[in-house]
Amino acid sequence: MTAFTPPALPSEDKRWKIVNGTMRKNGFARRALIETLHTVQSSFGYLDDDSIRFVAMSLRVPLSQAYGVATFYHYFTMKPPGKHTVTVCAGTACYIKGADKLIAAAEKRLGIAQGQTTADGQISLMTARCVGACSRAPVALCDGEVVGEMTRDQVLEQLERWIVE
Repeated sequence: MTAFTPPALPSEDKRWKIVNGTMRKNGFARRALIETLHTVQSSFGYLDDDSIRFVAMSLRVPLSQAYGVATFYHYFTMKPPGKHTVTVCAGTACYIKGADKLIAAAEKRLGIAQGQTTADGQISLMTARCVGACSRAPVALCDGEVVGEMTRDQVLEQLERWIVE
């Protein structure tokens, strides 16, 4: 039996070395699929067709399985994120304290639905099941920064700051 030789990296982009490191650390084992897809997403911001194909070939998993995992888990996104991202927590505590109103206000102002990015690529509106800051509900993450006790006016003010950049 011949030794497995993983495919060449898709490009010289240093982020591929990080992805390859994750796979190498796990011995290019199939069980590393989710961890490797997480590494791709954290490195590039999203999963595209080329990255999913590369990971599937490298880990010797069927392409259908790699796509199945990438589309099943809510964490993964197949679209590039906007320059800025607001993620509203939709967990129980946040929902009870008005997260739905924050989401509705943002959707109306941006003209997009949750999970989408504005046409100019400036702002992505996301939701999360829970961000673990229930005592500060409702919570939003503005470019990764936790903002607790967020009001409708505060979310709109943040969006306006990003829109005028």
